[in-house]
Amino acid sequence: MRPTPRARNSTMKRFDALLFDVDGTLAETEELHRRAFNEAFAYFGLPWNWDTALYGRLLRVAGGKERIRHFLRSLPGRPSIVSDSEIAELHRFKTSRYSSLIETGVCRFRPGVGDAIRQALDHKQRLSIVTTTSRANVDALMGANLGRSWERCFDVVVAGDEVPRKKPAPEAYLRALRQLDLPARACLAIEDSRNGLIAASEAGVPVLITRSLYFQDEDFEGAVQVVNNLTELEDFALALPVTS
Repeated sequence: MRPTPRARNSTMKRFDALLFDVDGTLAETEELHRRAFNEAFAYFGLPWNWDTALYGRLLRVAGGKERIRHFLRSLPGRPSIVSDSEIAELHRFKTSRYSSLIETGVCRFRPGVGDAIRQALDHKQRLSIVTTTSRANVDALMGANLGRSWERCFDVVVAGDEVPRKKPAPEAYLRALRQLDLPARACLAIEDSRNGLIAASEAGVPVLITRSLYFQDEDFEGAVQVVNNLTELEDFALALPVTS
């Protein structure tokens, strides 16, 4: 459902902090992730190729290593890679390839993201990254779009490899709230997936959904608003503050 101008205004509240997911939310990264996985499989001589349909299903599993394990369990017979160390080696190569692809500059922020970050900084809102992806992947994307000093803009960064359980578990959001020292209702999570919506909601954080390529048809009941991209929000940084 496309938001009407009146519906847009209902979300334009000033929160003390904006908590951004990364993949699909800040940028349409998933096709580069898929390409990097397939290049890793080819490098190690593995007869696997994840097409868009298969990868879309696998994205319901949070985390790259977890996604590989889930895929292996679906294969008939005994797969050639079974140990955690072998999966970790495969995933390290994949992460390296993804970083190399990002560094070419082919993956820019989605429409409205750069403006949202600038508006938040102008209005003294705090910014945070709360993601399932690895810290290396975060560094690659943010560095390519904001430069090497990108972390100066963000008070808190919580990556998937820094918490015991990934989304849809709420741990990443709970950790971000502790580090920000803010109540959940004073923050706005910006997500693109059902898993992200569940994770933030379980932590008590209101959620704005910006539909992405792979998750655009998911059920987003419970989100405060659903938009196709952040340009549909006239100025969500301005209005009255939200208090818990």
